[in-house]
Amino acid sequence: MSAIDFYADAIMNIATAEGDVSSTRTELLSFSRALQGNNELRSTLANKLLPASTRNQIVDDLLSGKVSDTTRSIVGLIVNAGRGGDFSQIVDAFLTKAASSSGKRLAVVRSAVPLTADQQSRLASALAAQAGGPVELQTEIDPSVVGGVVTTLGDTVIDGTVRSRINKMREAL
Repeated sequence: MSAIDFYADAIMNIATAEGDVSSTRTELLSFSRALQGNNELRSTLANKLLPASTRNQIVDDLLSGKVSDTTRSIVGLIVNAGRGGDFSQIVDAFLTKAASSSGKRLAVVRSAVPLTADQQSRLASALAAQAGGPVELQTEIDPSVVGGVVTTLGDTVIDGTVRSRINKMREAL
């Protein structure tokens, strides 16, 4: 078992014990995406030369009152253990485990604008038919996606963007 899987299992056990898997999943995903978008914060939390108490204080300052105590404790655990650089990978592994524990596969959907409830429902149905079972959608807003969505289901990436369609037409000509 890799360290990432070890931490993902630990998060799953903590969130399950607290009866808070859904909100923990949402809050960790939100923090993970914010961390990915901020190079300075990511490198600071991953810096093993900084004392753990300093990294923990940064986490407390950022998250106190904004997320549950469970989520704040989990982030602190990962950062204090010197795994801040692996945070996004750990959260992604946790999200996959959380989806599979409910009998679903995780589908990450990136789009430039939020999808409506109807669009999410139709996409989930189409992906479930392709995956051969229920899927759980994790939607992300990504301004670099132009016209359409990019969906990752396990190891499969489905690029339904206008850009990919134009490239396919260009290749065909």
